[in-house]
Amino acid sequence: MASTACFVIVSKNDIPIYEAEVGSAPKREDQAYQHQFILHAALDVVQDLAWATNTIFMLLHDSRSEDGIKSFFQEVHELYIKIFLNPLYLPGSRITSSHFDTKVRALARKYLRLNSVAYQYFDN
Repeated sequence: MASTACFVIVSKNDIPIYEAEVGSAPKREDQAYQHQFILHAALDVVQDLAWATNTIFMLLHDSRSEDGIKSFFQEVHELYIKIFLNPLYLPGSRITSSHFDTKVRALARKYLRLNSVAYQYFDN
């Protein structure tokens, strides 16, 4: 079964600083908009709980692998910390690093066994 996942990092100002659609399903423009809508609606639910920090990591997925999702978040968080510690990175600005994007997509392929839709968040 072909499936996708959508991963977003959102800054404290509700600005997405990184977005990635990953998976094996053919990409459709309407599906990308639907994923964005679902993630923004989920952000409204979790933001009151999570804004003690500056960044929220959100994943819209159809994977049932809790361990894989946890490992994905842990490794992406490590990548984000490396970006954040770069003296040339302005906190809250878009992450445009092709290396970061390539690594996130590789981690998604590695850990997310792309089958019921749910969202999860991890705050930094």
